[in-house]
Amino acid sequence: MSEMPDTHQSERAVLRTALRDGGLLVAGLAVAGSAIGFLVAGAAGVWGALLGAALAAFFSGVTVWSMAQTIGKPPATMGAVVMGSWLGKMVVLVVVLVLLRGQDFYDRVVLFVVLLIGAVGSALLDYRAVRGGRVPYTDA
Repeated sequence: MSEMPDTHQSERAVLRTALRDGGLLVAGLAVAGSAIGFLVAGAAGVWGALLGAALAAFFSGVTVWSMAQTIGKPPATMGAVVMGSWLGKMVVLVVVLVLLRGQDFYDRVVLFVVLLIGAVGSALLDYRAVRGGRVPYTDA
């Protein structure tokens, strides 16, 4: 007896693409952001870029993870998991910002710019992965 094909293979392929592209984006941000950060603010700029890239990686990774956990689940479950992960990401962001408050080892502007580019870039890459994915709209 042959095994049934994985009906969610297309969704997993889209998420793998989003994860790979997000990882490349974050790696590029860490390298380019560190170089530019160093030119702008010295060692504090490097730390700002690395912190911004780490936060961007966390946000992007959690988004892809939450979507992967809901493949094949009802839309309400997917919505609840994605919303819960978004709230969790906001809590982590607030905690990190509170812990960094008053610290002077990093440049706040570099952190903000790298995180902003990471967030917008990740959203655009996720969109591109979904748009380019061959995911059927109906189950046959």
